[in-house]
Amino acid sequence: MTETADVVIVGGGAMGTSIAYHLTELGITDVVLLEREELASGSTSKSAGGIRTQFADELNIRIALRSLAEFASFEERHGVEIDFRQSGYLFLLDAEPDLARFRQALALQNSLGVPSRELAPAEAAELVPQLETGDLLAATFCRLDGYATPEGVVRGYAASAARRGVRIRQRARVEGIRFANGRIAAVATTTGTVATSTVVCAAGAWSREVGALAGVEIPVEGERRWMHYTPEAPGLPDALPLTIDFSSGFYFHREGPGLVFGGREESVEDLAAPATKRLPVLADLPVQASWWGFYEVSPDWNAIVGAAAEPDGFFYATGFSGHGFQQSPAVGEHVAELVAGRTPTLDLSAFSLERFARGELRREQFVI
Repeated sequence: MTETADVVIVGGGAMGTSIAYHLTELGITDVVLLEREELASGSTSKSAGGIRTQFADELNIRIALRSLAEFASFEERHGVEIDFRQSGYLFLLDAEPDLARFRQALALQNSLGVPSRELAPAEAAELVPQLETGDLLAATFCRLDGYATPEGVVRGYAASAARRGVRIRQRARVEGIRFANGRIAAVATTTGTVATSTVVCAAGAWSREVGALAGVEIPVEGERRWMHYTPEAPGLPDALPLTIDFSSGFYFHREGPGLVFGGREESVEDLAAPATKRLPVLADLPVQASWWGFYEVSPDWNAIVGAAAEPDGFFYATGFSGHGFQQSPAVGEHVAELVAGRTPTLDLSAFSLERFARGELRREQFVI
């Protein structure tokens, strides 16, 4: 099969489908989206679905606020249920250096209109009475934060994009990017070739390989993260905030009648000690299922977004280090604007690849 397209997007997760949809919003509909397996089958489907404004980097806060507005109107706009719940994010802090950083970030967040606030340990226990708070110094909470269903977001973006003419090719693995006279000419896949002059890499943990096909070095590594599911969670509040024990990385939130929880450890056995220390009732809950997915990690744990200096026509949105799903609305809009030659709504040029060559790493401190 051979076809042509103005734009080819590589990656069918939340980011790739968001870019496709936002391109159609700008009148660009001659688009082919290539997914190596099935839509949302990569990191998106393994995501905890968290959506937060509590970041330490101003750009991430601005991205979050713009993305929140789109998540809030998503079901009305796309006709797809995403179970968007603004039950808040609760960060638990038990170390003085962390508390100092979070207080600085609270001031920044508040200056940008985010209603985050510091809580005493007793106030955190009012939100989640089952917490062990004896060693906590404080917590932070923002009522705007919450979570949604990642697969629902992908379905919504993909359906809206397809209705406007975007062609979605699943099980189409990219094998090469071809050039003519120094410019991108086509993308070769396992199912055929797409002639195009514009390629957008939104391939998550596989972005380094896609970039290499175009001669672009994208410093992204896949880091495995596990999640676990309990089918019940008796006694825990229904309106449970997404709760994070910051020093250990243990987190949990509601998933139907049960809980989803995870952390930095690779197995539920390794996670048991920090998890049951902070949430003792977890020791009595059965784990029904476990799965893992990739964080696509950048050198400074911040996004890599922009247009390559060479070759002309190669764009990228990757390296989100666990935040890609929640940033997909605003970043998808931004990349679409770059492709269309529009002045971006948000200036994300500080997240371009060039920062690494200049030695200007921009570290996000609040990484789970």
